[in-house]
Amino acid sequence: MELTWHGHSCWHVQVDDTSLLIDPFFDNPHTDTDPEELDPDYVLLTHGHADHIGDVDRYEGTTLVATPELVEYCRDEFGEYDAVGGMGMNLGGTVECGDAYVTMHRADHSNGIETSYGTSAGMPAGFVVSDTKPTQMSDEESTTFYHAGDTGLMTEMREIIGPYLEPDAAAVPIGDHFTMGPWQAAIAVDWLDVDHAFPMHYDTFPPIEVDTDEFVTEVAATGSDAEVHVLAGDETFEL
Repeated sequence: MELTWHGHSCWHVQVDDTSLLIDPFFDNPHTDTDPEELDPDYVLLTHGHADHIGDVDRYEGTTLVATPELVEYCRDEFGEYDAVGGMGMNLGGTVECGDAYVTMHRADHSNGIETSYGTSAGMPAGFVVSDTKPTQMSDEESTTFYHAGDTGLMTEMREIIGPYLEPDAAAVPIGDHFTMGPWQAAIAVDWLDVDHAFPMHYDTFPPIEVDTDEFVTEVAATGSDAEVHVLAGDETFEL
């Protein structure tokens, strides 16, 4: 599995022959990638805020994976998309996306779509992406990545996502103000019991400017064995 961070919360995930793009938003200082250079098989949206769906219109015709409300909004606003199973998915569900299995889990955040009339995009979410179907039986051969979305610290990370979905790596927001800051994000990493941790959702706007060294220090303070990787924009990590 290859993980490429394009700044903010935008990740390109390659699982064998399947490419997934999460939260396409390239108007950020950490990427030089032209969004139209990418040709993902699936576009995954955690929620409807503009800094997470800003470039979704570049991928018309791809398979869109999001809550039913957000899928319908994107169809109306940006053009026709194929949707998984002819509709969106929802919290707790797992869908097969080519060579990947995508499980949607809750995130503690807001999810209003920023339009003149305002609307709800359903529940905000995070995604667990794996190369094997999740079951109650532990599979040491599987490779699993957790994109936490925009969220605060929540006990589901310790009680469900970590022990049952068993991510090997997690991308967590650290920018504070709108999401967790470094110290709560570090606790999330510890609760998830991952081997690799990646900070995201920081330094895009003045309110979320943060020193990533704080996150590294806070993860170490939890006693976690996770290795923190502060990726440069457009950098790829092989999991």
